[in-house]
Amino acid sequence: MAGRAVGKRKKLRIGWFTFTCCEGCATVFVELMNDHFKEWREQIDFRHCRILKSKNDMRGMDLAIVEGAIASKDDVDKLKTIRRNAKRVMIVGSCAINGMPAALRNNFDAKKMKEIQPILRKFGHLPKVEPVVKFIKVDSQVPGCPMSDKMFLAELGGYLAEFGVKSAPGE
Repeated sequence: MAGRAVGKRKKLRIGWFTFTCCEGCATVFVELMNDHFKEWREQIDFRHCRILKSKNDMRGMDLAIVEGAIASKDDVDKLKTIRRNAKRVMIVGSCAINGMPAALRNNFDAKKMKEIQPILRKFGHLPKVEPVVKFIKVDSQVPGCPMSDKMFLAELGGYLAEFGVKSAPGE
């Protein structure tokens, strides 16, 4: 560990971002924090996590975790900013992976679509709600609605190992 200050351990710099969804993955994440708080406080630097703190900074993230589907031009712009500021991006939950169920309006009939057009225009919504992968490259995904907690822990463990925060299982 040449070059590192004695007693100073590297932490995984993460951000958690929520777009259009039920926020079930964020709920699972908070529940996982209840179980893993002692180890994670030594391993993780929450750079951006609005569910935990009010002052956030997405610059210099090792890992961005994104839940939810993309519904507006503003969402697309923010998502691209997240990608530029993160070395890796993990998407979690069905909405981020395939757009559903957040993309239910994509299946509305012509009458219902005409009825909601003023709302879509007012809030700058895209013609269709889309999954994250339509707009950026992602490095991993955790399926489920909400996400699988076991798969999330395995993916997070892989990133902790990749970024030198802890050894990979079996090492």
